[in-house]
Amino acid sequence: NVKEGECQEVVHKIDNGNDFSLANLPILKCWPKDGGRFITLPNVHTRDPESGARNVGVYRMQIYNERTTGMHWQIHKVGARHGKRYYERGERMPVAVTLGGDPVYTFAATTPLPDGLDEIIFAGFLRRKSVELVRCKTIDLDVPAEVDFVLEGYVQPGEMRPEGPFGDHTGFYTAVEDYPVFHVTAITHRRNAIYPTTIVGVPPMEDFYLGDASVRIFLPVFKMNFPEIVDMTLPPEGVFHNLVFVSIRKQYPYQAFKVMHGLWGMGQMMFSKYIVVVDEDCDVHNTSEVLFRLCANTDPARDTTVIKNPSDSLDHAPTEQNIGSHMGLDATRKLRGENYHRPWPELLKMTEEVQALVDALQAQTR
Repeated sequence: NVKEGECQEVVHKIDNGNDFSLANLPILKCWPKDGGRFITLPNVHTRDPESGARNVGVYRMQIYNERTTGMHWQIHKVGARHGKRYYERGERMPVAVTLGGDPVYTFAATTPLPDGLDEIIFAGFLRRKSVELVRCKTIDLDVPAEVDFVLEGYVQPGEMRPEGPFGDHTGFYTAVEDYPVFHVTAITHRRNAIYPTTIVGVPPMEDFYLGDASVRIFLPVFKMNFPEIVDMTLPPEGVFHNLVFVSIRKQYPYQAFKVMHGLWGMGQMMFSKYIVVVDEDCDVHNTSEVLFRLCANTDPARDTTVIKNPSDSLDHAPTEQNIGSHMGLDATRKLRGENYHRPWPELLKMTEEVQALVDALQAQTR
């Protein structure tokens, strides 16, 4: 830790009667029917009151007035888990919200890390340099020293307020629901600080590329658990959790289903509404190619499985919030033992010589 950080070059403590407030920040109302203005790129820092483990997550914050906001941490999020423990203890929960600084902080906060893996340490690993932390002025939490803004405050256990609607990354407005209230006790910032924000909506938007980067970084982790995986992607049409394409080196019957169920058991992959498994020679980043394999290689009665699983809180399709069904589709070539009793046809493919000739002719016309 450092004693002073750039994020505390200017300090506004609310209890000193300072006239600086949330109204001084250029916070956007993103969509016409939003319930108000929202902070959309907050890194929310919390700490488990029992273990002391910290967490950083990105939870949108609706502005209620100059001193309070909503805190949209959903039931599955670690921030909500920490809040529940403070509620059970009857204690006020300290919360710090950082804005700006190294973009890797926001990326680390949005990454679905395994339980117990510290986002600040992960951010330092990604940027190959440790993160200097500074103690907040009014609460007992540490934050990265060089961020642009810090909102210090607390959540009072049991205090809830209607939050929303909000035009979300799903492409729809989320409904009004009760969420905890964040009370600001201080605002600190750098001189000439820059306020960061993002607008989410019908994909692809900026947040899609953050999610795509997460998949690329964590692909080796998936391969470590499932060596047969060749590649994986979350197409923008699936708004992160709704659709997964994964290619595998298939060696035995029902291997595709083994991969599906394994993925559903890995952290936030439990929210994946549809998982499509294809062979290793299919480019999962080419949606048309995946759909071609899906239509050509599947029999709905034989090649699908439907399970019960937790659902994303923002998914409006399930009958009940947070619970629903997910479908897996095996679009791989079928092997003996997979209830297929005919010779599997060979996929059309031009000879390498002709393909090279066509490529050369195309290159000449560019």
